[in-house]
Amino acid sequence: MPRCQRHFRCTGSRTISVRHSSWEAPALSNTRHTKVLIIGSGPAGYTAAVYASRAMLEPLLVQGVQPGGQLMITTDVENWPGESNILGPGLMANMEEHARAVGTEVVSDHVQSLDLSCRPFRANGDAGTVYTADTVILATGAQARWLGLASEEAFKGFGVSACATCDGFFFRGQDVVVVGGGNTAVEEALFLTNFATRVTLVHRRDALRADKILQHRLFRHEKIEVLWDHTLDEVLGTEDPKAVEGVRVKHVRTGQVSTVPCKGVFIAIGHTPSNELVKDSLELHSGGYAVTAPDSTATSVPGVFAAGDITDHVYRQAVTSAGMGCMAALEAERFLAEQGRDAEIAAE
Repeated sequence: MPRCQRHFRCTGSRTISVRHSSWEAPALSNTRHTKVLIIGSGPAGYTAAVYASRAMLEPLLVQGVQPGGQLMITTDVENWPGESNILGPGLMANMEEHARAVGTEVVSDHVQSLDLSCRPFRANGDAGTVYTADTVILATGAQARWLGLASEEAFKGFGVSACATCDGFFFRGQDVVVVGGGNTAVEEALFLTNFATRVTLVHRRDALRADKILQHRLFRHEKIEVLWDHTLDEVLGTEDPKAVEGVRVKHVRTGQVSTVPCKGVFIAIGHTPSNELVKDSLELHSGGYAVTAPDSTATSVPGVFAAGDITDHVYRQAVTSAGMGCMAALEAERFLAEQGRDAEIAAE
């Protein structure tokens, strides 16, 4: 800091002038204020950060417990425009670097609570920092539901996936297994027929929960076989190189175990939006996703915007999340400008 001078009033009327070469005021509280607080660090969060920084809003981005989001457990990414083949962690590292380069402050912290009842909004971080903000962009994403098997965890990104649209291309001419019985599972199975030689749908019941029209398409498809009344018991594979070779399935009534050879396993039992911070303060629809205005990222609370998988239960793609991050930043900029104009009018 430049040289500075501070005056301290002592007992009596005399003022003592104290000069230091590098004086810094002691921190009175661990509170940070920002015009735009971005919570989450996936494609939506980093894109919002880039646009907000370019608008000179000096955003602050809190990364969360999984910096980079779901792409950090994705190996090859071939559907990101301009990158024919890049690793998921590499793509997210590039996005973080871009956000920092244009002026975003990226903080390694996790927001444990968020108060949207009044402005400025208030977020409490695990590290003890309190973040106050004029606007908030929620980019907390969603988490795929998993079965909880140790073998499933071991082969994530090496043949086990929760996104056929993201990873189906890698299984051209191979056999794959899809686990689930709802719309997501049936849609993923149908999509995978564009690449796989054979798709086996493993479902624990004797009837699907998916929409009738989807079931009709599934049952008519010559590449798809349904394995009724079975659960996935174990993912089988090799360690060097790490790759899936098949699955062990169990009949729910007889307990009989059998093996299904395959190169890919897609867990399609749904997604859970990461809405813990806002489940009691924002309007959500039946799946727990944040409701936004048509053609907008604006939520039910003015000044709060939602982008990416926290609001998108349809596409759930990195590129669509990034697009919504752009929208959220532009809308936050517009919101702040309108607030400024309203303040000027009130002061006149």
